[in-house]
Amino acid sequence: MTAATPLGKDLLGLEPLSGEQITLILDTAEPFKEISERAIKKVPTLRGSTVVNLFFENSTRTRVSFEFAEKRLSADTVNVAASASSVSKGETLVDTARNLEAMRIDMVVMRHPSSGAAAFLAERIESNVINAGDGTHEHPTQGLLDLLTLRDHFNKIEGLRVCICGDVLHSRVARSNIWGLRKLGAEVAVCGPRSLLPSAIDEMGVTVFSRIEDAIEWSDALNVLRLQLERMTSGYIPSLREYNRYFGVTRERLERAPRDVLILHPGPMNRGVEIDSDVADGPHSVILPQVTNGVAVRMAVLYLLSGGRPEMAEAAKTGKSGGAA
Repeated sequence: MTAATPLGKDLLGLEPLSGEQITLILDTAEPFKEISERAIKKVPTLRGSTVVNLFFENSTRTRVSFEFAEKRLSADTVNVAASASSVSKGETLVDTARNLEAMRIDMVVMRHPSSGAAAFLAERIESNVINAGDGTHEHPTQGLLDLLTLRDHFNKIEGLRVCICGDVLHSRVARSNIWGLRKLGAEVAVCGPRSLLPSAIDEMGVTVFSRIEDAIEWSDALNVLRLQLERMTSGYIPSLREYNRYFGVTRERLERAPRDVLILHPGPMNRGVEIDSDVADGPHSVILPQVTNGVAVRMAVLYLLSGGRPEMAEAAKTGKSGGAA
């Protein structure tokens, strides 16, 4: 599966991709949405291919979404958690991957706590590598599913005003969203305490808001990020209650907006901290459609990296053609 594809050998982030490549993935995901609505949610597109999900960090949503995508394309899947692997005995990342590759696998989907780990692996093995989140670098498939959800709702990306709110400093999702949105012509802003914004945020081509009220007034959509408390030691925020008071996305704040504002959240949510329950479950929330779109986007990425032709994606969903090259 190392033949040239429209995306190259691997999907490591959205920053290296062109706007045309990102649009290609979104367009390819569209016909795969219908598969999830069928009684039998499976097509033979990747039959005979083996995909290893190699997760060095805990994950439920992303890992399960990839597993659904792989199984709906009829790939054979193997899940490896670092706590249950030889890594816990001192084996290196490269040794683990090379041993897996010796078993003739085709793709590796990897999540790792270190930024750059996916690129490090991709340079050293022949199998395709999909980055499922590396440190605070990127989470490209989450960025893609957010883009697809926005496009579904607004029928466009270009010209939209999207504000990413919350813990941008520790968020790989924020970086993928910033690169993807800007490449497709959206205006992007961030909002949060200065202590939770990267020091180089002003160089990323985004508007910076210090007040959530100003961000809501400006935006067509808010992508609300979780406070990543597990990555914080101390000193980033005074307290969760104070964060909610000054930066929480609440129904009262949204009701004062000049327009309806779409609400996204990559999950899992800290309800009552960065977002209130009546917003997360409210009429302008597309949090559950994001989850649905995640499977379709990951199916599209797997299909394209396997050598599937973009123009055959519609046929591939029926199992008539468009299988792996």
